[in-house]
Amino acid sequence: MHTASRVEDGDRSPRPIGQPARVPTRRLLPEPLRDRAFRGTDVVRRGLLTPAQLRGPACRRLYRDVYVDARAPDSHRLRARAAARLLLPGAVVSGLSAAVLWGVGLADERDDVELVLPPGTHPRRIPGIRVRRVPLDPADVRVLDRVRVSSPAVATVRAAALLEPDEAVVAIDRMVAAGVVDLRALRARAATRGAAPARVRRACTRADGLAESPQETRLRLLMVDGGLPTPVAQYVVRHEGRDVARVDFAWPELRIAVEYDGAWHAEPGQFARDRRRLDRLQAAGWTVVFVTAADLHHPVQLLATLREALHR
Repeated sequence: MHTASRVEDGDRSPRPIGQPARVPTRRLLPEPLRDRAFRGTDVVRRGLLTPAQLRGPACRRLYRDVYVDARAPDSHRLRARAAARLLLPGAVVSGLSAAVLWGVGLADERDDVELVLPPGTHPRRIPGIRVRRVPLDPADVRVLDRVRVSSPAVATVRAAALLEPDEAVVAIDRMVAAGVVDLRALRARAATRGAAPARVRRACTRADGLAESPQETRLRLLMVDGGLPTPVAQYVVRHEGRDVARVDFAWPELRIAVEYDGAWHAEPGQFARDRRRLDRLQAAGWTVVFVTAADLHHPVQLLATLREALHR
């Protein structure tokens, strides 16, 4: 049999012609370093890796002297934890980064990690990290898996202060919907003298915590800011003593519902379920207006469609 040679992790045994070559597998790190971030100087000192191995394909550099197992997916959570635990020990993760650690994805791997250090600490400029030097009340600091992080309320206020007005409301709605903060308590905190800037207080009053997606919040704000009557969010339609459906927004007295039609509607079998649900709503005398992501890019046209439905 004719053969062709291959090289795979040092294996030079022949393989039959026509058999596809196997892709070389990335060498694994020692067990203590797998799927985690670590200090390069520390692991070299302990003899776990050599400087050459740090620069090899098994490791990925996050910050100066901070590396991670190259198999670990990049994420803001990974970067925030590495920065707070290894690069600036004792720092508190705050703002959008803290929201991520609380389970709400307000930032991704492209965004800078925000950390808080006490006033007077030596200034350091580190690419990919935003360091604030402000006092934090110890009562507003929590520890999550060995990382110090600002409390949910403080994280939400800070996140809202960083974002544009509508996106601040989106962020608050997401934190509330995730069960991370209580909207009433957040409003009370924001109203406390000196606790939050005016734009955050306004964002708290505009949030309702009921949206099941960021797009639902954006749609609600568009309708309200566009001069439409304020709809009831997450309204349960009842007919002949039975629950028919829960709709995203409703004007119950007019029997008009607005539904945000997200990508999840394309899931297998979802079309048939949506069709049956729509039939039940129509049988109960309701008109349903569907809104897509594309519609949100044409607010004037969308508002005109909704006004027409309201005035039929």
